[in-house]
Amino acid sequence: MRKLIEGIIAYVHWVIFLILEVLSGFLLFKYNSYQGSVWFTQANSAVAQVHEWEAGVLSFLRMPAENAALARRNIILQHNLDVLRHETTDLAQGAVDSTSLIPAQIIDNSIRKRDNMLVINAGSNDGVEPEMGVVSGTGVVGIVSAVTPHYALVMSILNSNSSISCRLRGSEYFGYLKWKGGSPLRAYMDDVPRHAQIKEGDVVETSGFSNVFPAGIFLGEVAKIKNSSDGLAYELEILLSTDLANIRHVNVIKNQSKAELDSLLRQ
Repeated sequence: MRKLIEGIIAYVHWVIFLILEVLSGFLLFKYNSYQGSVWFTQANSAVAQVHEWEAGVLSFLRMPAENAALARRNIILQHNLDVLRHETTDLAQGAVDSTSLIPAQIIDNSIRKRDNMLVINAGSNDGVEPEMGVVSGTGVVGIVSAVTPHYALVMSILNSNSSISCRLRGSEYFGYLKWKGGSPLRAYMDDVPRHAQIKEGDVVETSGFSNVFPAGIFLGEVAKIKNSSDGLAYELEILLSTDLANIRHVNVIKNQSKAELDSLLRQ
């Protein structure tokens, strides 16, 4: 016991030095905005890098499951191509000419919160901007909320603030896809008129009534048909095509005409 006390006394000046260093650093970053912002930026970059390393390890461990998911995505993409073949040549060519895809990987994700967000490893240096749509091979993932040079924060479709303009495939009936919490595979399409001819299994896709997503991107299928709270319309329960708990590779949609359209809408 005496030796332990003597050891503590012998190094007590180092302990005091470390305590003072930590305290001075805390006061420096807390009460000086410039130093605080520098620390915040560097800390965020370090955390993002750690998340990217972690995501890489998890991706290696999940390779068998991802291979199965890729096979399913290929089937869905083939189905979407079959649908596009029935569109006019001019319309299809216009969609190709006006949009491009920026590949990225998800490095951080959440599905259990009320307002879920995710982080991708593509940013302003790659051409990513706020309000760009994010999709996977199985459908819509979310909308870019904020960007840094190398990363982007994406508002997931599993977010109470998300509202995606959508329609029933093969019809002009449209509404808005919203998530109300609970299952990450269930969302709701509201404002569907009561005279609409709907059946379970009908495909729901993006309507194209925004500058974020082009028309025809797969969202899911009608699982249940319900009356809205006021009884004046239908509320459709949608089985989402994208399982956000099990995706990694995504693409950001860059609409070449978005700036021009935004400028027109602001007038």
